Amino acid sequence: MVSEKKDIRALSKQELRDFFVSIGDQAFRGNQVYEWLWNKGIHNFEDMTNISKETRTHLEQNFVINHIEVDSLQKSNDGTIKNAVKLHDGFVVESVLIPTKSRTTACVSSQVGCSLDCKFCATSRLKRMRNLNPDEIFDQVVAIHKESLLYHDKPLSNIVYMGMGEPLMNYKNVLESVKMITSEEGLGMSPKRITLSTSGVPKMIKKLADDEVKFNLAVSLHSAIQETREQIMPFAKSFTLPDLRESLEYWYAKTNRRITYEYIVWNNINDTEKDVDALVQFCQSVPCKINLIEYNPIDDGEFQQAANSALDMYINKLEKNKIPVTVRRSRGKDIDAACGQLANKS
Repeated sequence: MVSEKKDIRALSKQELRDFFVSIGDQAFRGNQVYEWLWNKGIHNFEDMTNISKETRTHLEQNFVINHIEVDSLQKSNDGTIKNAVKLHDGFVVESVLIPTKSRTTACVSSQVGCSLDCKFCATSRLKRMRNLNPDEIFDQVVAIHKESLLYHDKPLSNIVYMGMGEPLMNYKNVLESVKMITSEEGLGMSPKRITLSTSGVPKMIKKLADDEVKFNLAVSLHSAIQETREQIMPFAKSFTLPDLRESLEYWYAKTNRRITYEYIVWNNINDTEKDVDALVQFCQSVPCKINLIEYNPIDDGEFQQAANSALDMYINKLEKNKIPVTVRRSRGKDIDAACGQLANKS
């Protein structure tokens, strides 16, 4: 029986060095291969041009590079690009390139499907099939960087873990992908340009703080009233607002970095003065800013964008209480690439 080849990117640099020593070669070959895999992002052993053909053949016999493929690409009228990303086992996830005048942002997925059950999100209607590996997340960033250069003539500037899946439910692999993206041996991006967006898993938010991560944290909040939040995000029955608040206070005490709250205002759900007052009170715990997000309908159901007057009410009350607030207009709605719309419909 032929044993299955191992994905070479599952090996650390030291493990690669040890492999070459074990076959009678020199350890520095491991450094060379590691650079090809992560810094140069190659997907084929034959492209490792400073390594002998004999060594490349040996790698081919022992390992595979389970890289992603952009199965299809859609362009929005506003310049947004959505990728349907095919994984080595046939699963498909989606990633998005969001361009503005000042930056280009990669929105990357961390799971096939999602572990949670937010009612307003298309991805949550897909059961979680599996977590993405660090290299599969890394590859999404590399692909979007190339598209940013090709279609917008500028390098990728920012990354948000805001695509399909709950990043904190794939904690180890997400942090490993950040390590490779920010390492000088990888893409060398500043962690300050990376934001992890979570629906709010208190235990894991505390772990982020304990692990002294350097990237930014955003929380998909949408209501500061427990009963309302449970209606729109049922998992909140287990991850309550008091626990979430405590974890965010812990985060700020450890990191001294403010939190971004992502917040959609829906008609007849969270569009009253009571909802705004609760949000203002929740914001008193730690320094934060609010992103009011335009809603992107996934059907004709209960979730519909609130009236502009409701948004104005939020903005006025937040500003009156000196809480920074911005309204984030959706990009890529015409290709189902906007926030909450990723569901492999491409």
